[in-house]
Amino acid sequence: MAHSIPTRKALHLDVCVNEDVGFNGHGTLLDEVHLEHNAVPELEWHDLETSITLLGKSLRAPLIIGAMSGGTAEAGAMNAVLAEIAEELGIGFALGSQKAMAKDSTLADTFAVRRHAPTTLLLANVGAVYARQIGVEATRSLAAQVGADAIQLHLNAAMELVQGQGDRNFRGVLDTLRAVQSAELPVVAKETGSGLGGSAARALHAHGVRHVDVSGAGGTSWTAVDSKLAEHLGDEESRLVGETFRNWGVPTAASIVHTACVGFDTVIATGGIQTGLDVARALALGANTASIARPVLVAYREGGAAAARNYLQRVLRELRMAMMLTASPTVAHLRVCPSVLGPELRRWTETADPHATR
Repeated sequence: MAHSIPTRKALHLDVCVNEDVGFNGHGTLLDEVHLEHNAVPELEWHDLETSITLLGKSLRAPLIIGAMSGGTAEAGAMNAVLAEIAEELGIGFALGSQKAMAKDSTLADTFAVRRHAPTTLLLANVGAVYARQIGVEATRSLAAQVGADAIQLHLNAAMELVQGQGDRNFRGVLDTLRAVQSAELPVVAKETGSGLGGSAARALHAHGVRHVDVSGAGGTSWTAVDSKLAEHLGDEESRLVGETFRNWGVPTAASIVHTACVGFDTVIATGGIQTGLDVARALALGANTASIARPVLVAYREGGAAAARNYLQRVLRELRMAMMLTASPTVAHLRVCPSVLGPELRRWTETADPHATR
């Protein structure tokens, strides 16, 4: 049964907030990253430097409010508020999939956040398969319309296969990623909750991709989200298929290691990032920054702008605490701080190149 994109987007938000859509088989494995405590950091709190440069933009901290949604009035209002918070805190902001505005220009305003965040890093978002269908210029135009600094082309094969009317042809995605990028518009290859293993990372790099968002397994299971969505829409077969693949994917921590070893210019850690300690662990594994989506959405739904701001400020405080306790005066120092990996994470990453530079 076909349903409008706005209907699906609205249901996505409700399902993410109100229903159990987490992985129940394994986690992100970030808890297996043990940063070495330094009892004599010889640092002062206000001297800690969290600023970074990402995709040509300066951020005050290595954090992005992750891609969530657009295409509905509620999503538009939420995007505006969260973009303002991103500007205030000096962190990045990523839009949800812009397919809705591509199909219906009247929905473009729900993605128009640049006026609320004039200086911060803004990431546009288009499905890689959809970009292949509409072509390079139309894809770039979607980024230009929102004033984006870069565009995420998302890879969502698992999600599409759960959806009864989803895409089934994933040929040409690598060539599309290569074709869309330009000097003016960096392309970020973004997974959507199933992670990036070594094979995918090497294929992306070989096709000229230099920026990735791992969106690993262990946080929100987007196959579970689409399974719940199918239930709401009366598609029992898709519900069962989604539940079967609920725990499918490469854990976030393993995805970071595999992509960092390949040598991408930018590795964004997404997928189950919830705390500043998670951000610190991701950076220590080789990520350049981290991105948080669902916890921000939940905070916003529960308490509006104030709750979302308070949550993000706590994450930033926790990140600074991790830097202090590892004697890391800068983010660059944190990325090479001593750490010990647990056995499950070591098994996942045993094929990664241990001598690759971060």
